[in-house]
Amino acid sequence: MSPDLPLRGLADDLAERSDDALVELLIARPDLASPPPRGTGVLAQRALSAASISLAGEGLDLLAVAVIEAFLDASSAIGERKELLGPVSRDAIVARLGRRARRGDVDARLDQMVTRALLWGTGPRRRGRHTDWIAGAHLPAALPWRAHNLLGPIAESTPAQIRERIESAAERPRELLTTLAQGSSLGRSRDAAPDADPSAPVPTLISLGLLARIDEQTVELPPQVGQLLRGQPPLETAVLREPPLTGADGPGRFDAKAVDAAGAGEALELLRHSGDLIEALGTAPAALLRSGGLGIRELRRLAKTTALTVSRVGLLVELLARQRLLDAGAPDSDAGDHLADDVFAPTGAVDAWAHLSSGRRWLGMARAWLDLPRQPWQIGDTDREGNTLAALSSELFDATAAASRRAVLAPLADAEPAHPVSPEALTAVLGWRHPRRLRRLNVHVVSETLREATELGLVAHGSLTTAGRLLLDVPADAESAADVLAAMDASLPDLIDYFLVQADLTVVVPGPLDPDVADRLRLIADLESGGAASMYRITEDSVRRTLDTGRTSAEIATFLHEHSRTPVPQSLTYLIDDVARRHGRLRVGVAASFIRCDDTATLTEVLRSEAATELALRALAPTVAVSAAPLRDVIDRLRASGFSPAGEDSSGALIDLRSRGVRVPARGAASSPPHRRAALGPGQAHAVVSRMRTADRAAGPVAAASASGAAGETVSTLIQLALRTGRRLRIGYVDAQGAASRHVVHARSLAAGQLVADEEGGEPDLRFALHRITRVEVL
Repeated sequence: MSPDLPLRGLADDLAERSDDALVELLIARPDLASPPPRGTGVLAQRALSAASISLAGEGLDLLAVAVIEAFLDASSAIGERKELLGPVSRDAIVARLGRRARRGDVDARLDQMVTRALLWGTGPRRRGRHTDWIAGAHLPAALPWRAHNLLGPIAESTPAQIRERIESAAERPRELLTTLAQGSSLGRSRDAAPDADPSAPVPTLISLGLLARIDEQTVELPPQVGQLLRGQPPLETAVLREPPLTGADGPGRFDAKAVDAAGAGEALELLRHSGDLIEALGTAPAALLRSGGLGIRELRRLAKTTALTVSRVGLLVELLARQRLLDAGAPDSDAGDHLADDVFAPTGAVDAWAHLSSGRRWLGMARAWLDLPRQPWQIGDTDREGNTLAALSSELFDATAAASRRAVLAPLADAEPAHPVSPEALTAVLGWRHPRRLRRLNVHVVSETLREATELGLVAHGSLTTAGRLLLDVPADAESAADVLAAMDASLPDLIDYFLVQADLTVVVPGPLDPDVADRLRLIADLESGGAASMYRITEDSVRRTLDTGRTSAEIATFLHEHSRTPVPQSLTYLIDDVARRHGRLRVGVAASFIRCDDTATLTEVLRSEAATELALRALAPTVAVSAAPLRDVIDRLRASGFSPAGEDSSGALIDLRSRGVRVPARGAASSPPHRRAALGPGQAHAVVSRMRTADRAAGPVAAASASGAAGETVSTLIQLALRTGRRLRIGYVDAQGAASRHVVHARSLAAGQLVADEEGGEPDLRFALHRITRVEVL
């Protein structure tokens, strides 16, 4: 170390950096650019603040933290300084880390922190780079812990050696360690002083290296010990290198094509289950809790209706509500039986959404999950007060959820395609890359996030799919994701337009059907099992449902013959003809309701049935009867009595009796969650740097070729000179409120006692009154 070197301030260092270097700094630390700083001096003040340094520390990996600890340890040997730390040489940092880190990796971390203005060089250069560094007094704010745990007594110990130390401690000290591992790692004790009784639990643990002393009353549990006590993957600090993400065995049993195919299969299942949930809520909307969420009882009901798990229903509810396909509101039902309180039901947007391609529907679901400000896997868990967490509830809101989700998936993008990654290996890598999130990104959180990503089709067989890899590269605010859509479309199996009709009246579909064919088949047959290969069953009720829409028996038979690769069984043909022969002989219309039948014997049989009493039927003629019950009730009751009525309108045409279900109005488009730190693009960063350079020039020393505002003719002369030559002006100005400022401008015109100019790097068409200009300088 070289304590006699000059302590050059950060403002001087930033002023000497190139525009590209400042842009890189602002992109790495976007909080420095809001609001745009007026000059590099203001930028330096912000960069040295404890709050900004703490934010910058979130992007440091474990080796960068170790380099900061080594720097702080070396600077403490120099003596106390009030504002700056150092200078510290590279050799002093390397000496403290020893052989635990490669020198090239240490140099890379030093360059990273210089780029982010956490450190800056001073003194002579060697091979184009500084050999000594300075930092601000608030640099410790970048550390994820208080003590220097990466230089402490157990820093070079392996996890097995640390576990032996834990087991060698007595029962009372181990209980103390467990308490600190489950709660805050910081603890206060009167026994933390160096002269405390060495037989007490705290001094015993300090002597074993299992606790770090902060001051005479504060101790801290090292993260290496905490990870072992919590049963998490150990934090390896004996060698400061990133742990391996994948094993040395190479790729897994599945190649990249199989991984993409598996992800596409999960995507299709997700969309099918989404459709089932929308249909279930359209038929029977869910009741809302007072807090606005969806209770666990309603989720269980929906799970039973759709034959899904509660966790799956919770995930679908969150994703569909995020896209405003489900919402709470006043119901708009053609059945008219939901009129009181607000319910949770599909919105009108689902009717258009259902006609989108599978790829576009999946893309909307995947982007909704990535940006979701909640963790759906927490639905059904209990909070600290023992209350069950409901779907869509405010208690489930987490502003860091989207950032954490992307942080978990980011290492998978670094792995080779089709190389599986285990949750434990991924958690260990996340602990290295994000030591500040060591407790938050544990094995449970990582496993649940991977499970949800697998259900979305982003991850399959432990690795990212091609579509998932591309989606992570798309900015959160980008509207187009054509590459992602193309990748998913390529992974999805080709649509087919045929099926296999069996002798037992079942229909086997060996792949994803064309949407038009699928819609017509779902009308004719009932789904019995879904998946890559689905099976439907044709029944008397399903044939009647098709006839209710106005289709004839001939049209049904023609559709089956055109699309079936197997002969249509004769028993199915008989069933269709038999149902069609009886269908519509009895007609129900709207009077309150009326029944019309050309066969007087059939109508007489109806009037003698129990249904006639319940419906209060009254014969108006041998072929006509009326009822006060609604049309839907009349038809359902007659069908329950064994008749086959059909609905008709005032013109005698058949009515499609299918209900589209309950719909509620959407409350507006879903908005993106507020990010903790707004991303700063290169263009924005260049604009901020340009304004800072202008402010620096405006605040520069006054040159000889300048004029005071008191000499009005001289001021006007210099402005006229700038207008003729196109040179810039630096002016001092006092506004109507008495605030003084300096500007570098390009003069455009001078008339009526006003200078019209464009500020360099700032606003155009600024107007300056000549009598308020205090000084003019031609640059």
